[in-house]
Amino acid sequence: MLAREIKQKLKRSQVSVGSWMTLAHPSIAEILGRAGYEWVVIDLEHSAISVAEALRLIIAVENGGAVPLVRLAGSDPLQCKAVLDSGAAGVLVPSINNKAEAEAAVRMAKYPPLGSRGVGLARAQGYGSTFPEYIAAANDDTLVIVQIEHIDGVKNIEEILSVPGIDGTFIGPYDLSMSLGVPGQLSHPDVLAAKKRVLEATLARKLSAGIHLVHPGSAAAESRAAVAEGYTFLAHGTDMLMLAESARALAPGGPASRG
Repeated sequence: MLAREIKQKLKRSQVSVGSWMTLAHPSIAEILGRAGYEWVVIDLEHSAISVAEALRLIIAVENGGAVPLVRLAGSDPLQCKAVLDSGAAGVLVPSINNKAEAEAAVRMAKYPPLGSRGVGLARAQGYGSTFPEYIAAANDDTLVIVQIEHIDGVKNIEEILSVPGIDGTFIGPYDLSMSLGVPGQLSHPDVLAAKKRVLEATLARKLSAGIHLVHPGSAAAESRAAVAEGYTFLAHGTDMLMLAESARALAPGGPASRG
């Protein structure tokens, strides 16, 4: 399944649900891929996953039947080029706060003339065997999601979304709350107001609004509420918390042992 399918679904305002991984093991990537998620984000920002490990995880996600996406560590053209050449179907770019940063995000993910991504032979191009087909479709197919996770990005959201080539936004709620001076208070009125502004601006542009529902135990209920608000690109849980919450539930004295 290609990013093209996800992009077309999002353009039709249909909901697409994926998951998130921060632990660098191919088995975890394959398990998440087989779980029924449409895509899995491999997180290079808040993890110790390297570009070399990302290649193996991308392959494993695909083997599981899901679309591999990568959250970059920052606006790094070299890292972006490496993960896309490894076969990532798209990138999430953190901390986009203004139009210039949004333009740079699109530029590093797109081939000329739309961008400045370097052209080479790697896994994404079939190690050379599918080079013409890949090059012809890459600019249309590659998913580019900008993360809005600071009040500056919220204030500049309209000009950020005026940049061609952006497919949607993704709220970073914890960083956003920190920038507002209320760290971790995700239900604080200022945080909710900032999220609403980003959501409304995104939907007005007919782009996809994304959000990460981090905690596995509450993701299903939160997902229904998020969809009702207008979010269509939803990440459920993260491998680390799935493991931690399951381990605690099964441990002596945990909920499962008491049942």
